[in-house]
Amino acid sequence: MTILEAIQARHSVRAYKEQPLTEEVVKALEEKITDLNNEGQLHMQLILNEPKAFQGTLAKYGKFRGVTNYIVIAGKKADGFDERVGYFGEQLVLYAQTLGLNTCWVGLSYSKVPGTYELEDGEKIACYIAIGYGETQGVSHKIKTVEQVSNVADITHGWFREGVEAALLAPTAVNQQKFSFEYVGMSNGRHQVRAHKGFSLIGYTQIDLGIAKYHFEIGAGKGIFDWV
Repeated sequence: MTILEAIQARHSVRAYKEQPLTEEVVKALEEKITDLNNEGQLHMQLILNEPKAFQGTLAKYGKFRGVTNYIVIAGKKADGFDERVGYFGEQLVLYAQTLGLNTCWVGLSYSKVPGTYELEDGEKIACYIAIGYGETQGVSHKIKTVEQVSNVADITHGWFREGVEAALLAPTAVNQQKFSFEYVGMSNGRHQVRAHKGFSLIGYTQIDLGIAKYHFEIGAGKGIFDWV
């Protein structure tokens, strides 16, 4: 499965089977986490066989069931932190999909269990990601149109539309999709694209934007354009 195929196949899953992750899968995830932590200056941690974080009232409200494995995403609060959480966290989510796993981004519906994770000085937890073998593969949700979230036009390059289409498949908090993409033009022989986050009372728009930007890069082709 390619990453683009993972984008198309992945849906949020909240109910999981009582099936442990294999040693090979755990090793692959931990190696990927190490790489992404280094690149994104984050402190993502894989927690295994720990059911308490998703047994509280919030988890029941979020309709989570059977979650015993999850990823804690933490890091030092700084400019661009939330966007990096989304951008690099989604890389891990899609990689997990290629391994045959299911996932769900979790902003509030979890409990912090002391002793299950480590925080260095100045670090905070941004969110969790539930991970494991889902009871189902999840379902798709209604999404906005390309025209609603971009300045796409008949003269716009095909890769730009393909990038927006991939971004529209990105998970966002309560499916709010408060992002947009603008084709700016050419500069020094390079296409220029600007990504915008919208306003939301729910929040999480900066994390959502990071997720959507990674999806856009996969759909459009990262080497074709520059972010401005």
